[in-house]
Amino acid sequence: MSRSARPAEDVVQETARSAGFVALGAGIAAAAVTTAVIGGFVAAVARAVVTPDRKRVERVPIHAVDPGRMTVTLERTADTELQGRYSLWFGGGTGHMRIGEVLGTTDTTVTRRIIAIDAGDPTAARRGRWGGWFYLTPGELDVPVEDVDIPTPNGPAPAWVVRADDPDAPWAVLVHGRGVTRAETIRAVPVFRAAGYSVVLASWRNDGVAPRSDDGRYGLGSTEWEDVDGVLRWLAAQQARSVVLMGWSMGGAVVLQTLVRSRFAGLVDGIVLESPVVDWHAVLKSQSRVLKLPRPVRKVAQRILRTPVLHHVAGLHHPVDLRELDMVARADELSVPILILHSDDDGFVPSSASHELARIRPDIVRLEVQTTARHTKLWNHDADWFDARILAWLTEVVQPTDATSAR
Repeated sequence: MSRSARPAEDVVQETARSAGFVALGAGIAAAAVTTAVIGGFVAAVARAVVTPDRKRVERVPIHAVDPGRMTVTLERTADTELQGRYSLWFGGGTGHMRIGEVLGTTDTTVTRRIIAIDAGDPTAARRGRWGGWFYLTPGELDVPVEDVDIPTPNGPAPAWVVRADDPDAPWAVLVHGRGVTRAETIRAVPVFRAAGYSVVLASWRNDGVAPRSDDGRYGLGSTEWEDVDGVLRWLAAQQARSVVLMGWSMGGAVVLQTLVRSRFAGLVDGIVLESPVVDWHAVLKSQSRVLKLPRPVRKVAQRILRTPVLHHVAGLHHPVDLRELDMVARADELSVPILILHSDDDGFVPSSASHELARIRPDIVRLEVQTTARHTKLWNHDADWFDARILAWLTEVVQPTDATSAR
């Protein structure tokens, strides 16, 4: 057991990730620009949907850094102007600083407080990558952390484990999203510990930490759930009796597939979803609209992903049928309480499917909405709001003190 997993300087390069859906949009756009033949273009779009992005592009211009005053001036965007606490990577992912309150704005720039410089020299940086994580390792929370390997179909997947003092405590399994790593999920550790939970921060295939799958492609939840199933199997061996799964973005799709496919799903007493992919059709439709892709291109790309033989064009070893991942259509298969946290200005994963799932299944779904928190940044924007919603749901719904249950 160690007080912290590896020091921040050692994990900056490995764990720094841009928002996965920025990479998805960029990949689709690149396919549109670089492919001249329509058949090849559609195939390139299909590949972009399921291919992990290995290039961590630093897109945000850094105009000035004042180490003495601990301030940074950036290009003003919908993300960089939001109040809250965020991360900024620079230097090709070798540098990292934590960003705090907005101190001032112009029409084109925003100046913010630098909370800490963890690695690198930001004065030499001209561009950076804005991110929703805040912590790099759970040890920064001053909690005891175990490094464990979870058996999965592709080999041992590293996980961080933070145990409660009570050996019989319930468990929370935190599942990160597309294009990021388990460090994304550290933000939720304090609220689950406050509720008396032990916590597993999981990795999954092709995330740069867990083993790569044979094809090196995303299954959009259709394959990654097996790695969360591995966590549930490990917890069953730990004599766990109650588990809450929490997933961010594509991690939400992974968690939902775990619930409907895992033979250990009986351990799960609740699910928390943050900015979740509930229906991939809605996500791809939204991204295609932003990129001005013709509807037939999107439709044919989806057909490539799900059709045997054609799926090989996307580099997949097995088809990925988005219809099977549509949990609005499969809402009647859901049987445990679900808390959804989503911002209506998400920008990457539309909140429409979250609203629809809550409308269809009001008996089990509680939807808590923000309006200006963007994608997977609800904790960053307002940590008190985020923690209060989860804690209330855990105590009122998942751990009721009497016989009343929302299930």
